[in-house]
Amino acid sequence: MRASVRWVVLAGAFMAYMFDSLEILLLSYALPDIRTTFGLTATQGGLLATATLLGIGVSSVTVGWLADNYGRKRALLLSLAVFGVFTAALPLVPNFAVFLLLRFVAGLGLGGVWGAVSTYVVETWPAAQRGRAVAFVLSSFPVGGAVAALLAGALLPDWRLLFFLAGAGVVVPMLIVALFFTESAEWARQKSTPVKIAEIFSPALRRNTLLGTAVAALALFGWWGGSTWLPTFLHTDRGIPTATVALFMTVLNLGMFVGYNVFGLIADRIGRKYALLLSLAGVGLTLPLYVVAADRTALLWLGPLFAFFAAFTGIFGSYLGELFPTRVRATGAGFCFNVGRGVSALAPLALGALATGAGLGTGLLVCAGIILCAAFAMTFLPNLHSAAPVPAPAT
Repeated sequence: MRASVRWVVLAGAFMAYMFDSLEILLLSYALPDIRTTFGLTATQGGLLATATLLGIGVSSVTVGWLADNYGRKRALLLSLAVFGVFTAALPLVPNFAVFLLLRFVAGLGLGGVWGAVSTYVVETWPAAQRGRAVAFVLSSFPVGGAVAALLAGALLPDWRLLFFLAGAGVVVPMLIVALFFTESAEWARQKSTPVKIAEIFSPALRRNTLLGTAVAALALFGWWGGSTWLPTFLHTDRGIPTATVALFMTVLNLGMFVGYNVFGLIADRIGRKYALLLSLAGVGLTLPLYVVAADRTALLWLGPLFAFFAAFTGIFGSYLGELFPTRVRATGAGFCFNVGRGVSALAPLALGALATGAGLGTGLLVCAGIILCAAFAMTFLPNLHSAAPVPAPAT
């Protein structure tokens, strides 16, 4: 693979996933104002995030299959178009029910981007640099979070304008992918008979599929449960003004950006598995410190610290892709990660319900414990740093 192609993929995939994260995280910042507009309870607010993540979960068995059968480029363009259009349409929603529906459909597109960009990078960068390359691309997630925080600080309480601008902006990564991306050469060489979703449950791949999905589900349940309500926790439980919350979340996302790239280097040095273990354990142990901190200065510094360890989604990009052969790579990796995100759809709703009785702080501590469970489950998966290629399933 020519170096110029690798760098084009790296830059374009970074931009595409940045908009993906921007769309997902905007809801967290806008949620208090959306609840005010429609008169929603905390549980109903959690349902909005749940609808998005359910759409993402459904995409796990659609977009990955599309990418393995019809190409990475088509799957990525379709995913960007779907979430861009349905996010830009949110200003027109007349009520809570329509908002739920549009967020679910947007989630179908949001779930497809992670698998497409991760697979692109895995198939264009050499194994020795793959961890840092995929981690760099997926480090655009906290960048998108920082951009979302800045936009929210500037435009809220006008959440309708906020979502319209975010959705319309997706035309930028779509043009980059359409004009400058070429189809994955590795996918083109391997394409033969049509891929079936059942192949990832063949005897050779079943254990990796089930364990990979379990780890992703636990990690993402804990993460989305916490991150969806974190701005609300800072505002309501710690009494921090909305504009200052945006600053706190920007600093937190900068810490996450650094963590993604540092853990990418760690993954290439010690192996993806052990980097994932370190990341998950780090979040599980530092998030409680953040929750119990009462001083604003402590919160400002502890936020980037625990976010630094929250690099596991970046490492998942290379690790889950390497669990599967080229033929079913997008299907397998997308299934594990996005089914995990689909399961995590219950997290914002569950935490919202828990907050009604026990408070958001208690809910965040529960999320930290669930992330530690993900670290334990990770010990049963192989270390792929020097492993032989995963065999293709029989067709």
